[in-house]
Amino acid sequence: MSVRKVKTGGKKRTKLGLALEESAKEILAHLKGEKILPTRRIVLPDEVDVMRIRKEARMSQAEFARAFCINPRTLQEWEQGRRKPDATTRAYLAVIAKNRAAVLKALAP
Repeated sequence: MSVRKVKTGGKKRTKLGLALEESAKEILAHLKGEKILPTRRIVLPDEVDVMRIRKEARMSQAEFARAFCINPRTLQEWEQGRRKPDATTRAYLAVIAKNRAAVLKALAP
């Protein structure tokens, strides 16, 4: 966002400052019930088929664990049903399942 100064009513203000002021006004209107702000709802599955995600990636357990920074033993535990990934990990695995290339790109050195 630009921080170029803008003249408004004799005062110099930045575009960023004006945007922040506008956002604060929207929040206040929302809190007063005068405006409905857009929301996003994320539904995370209770169960994740880790083995299916790995096999669709055509990777061994060692390759998958190394590529996505997962402890190999933990991966084995998930696949064998002895442990279940927590909510954060389920979200991470959902992203891997949906856009593996983006995750690999993001994790690349």
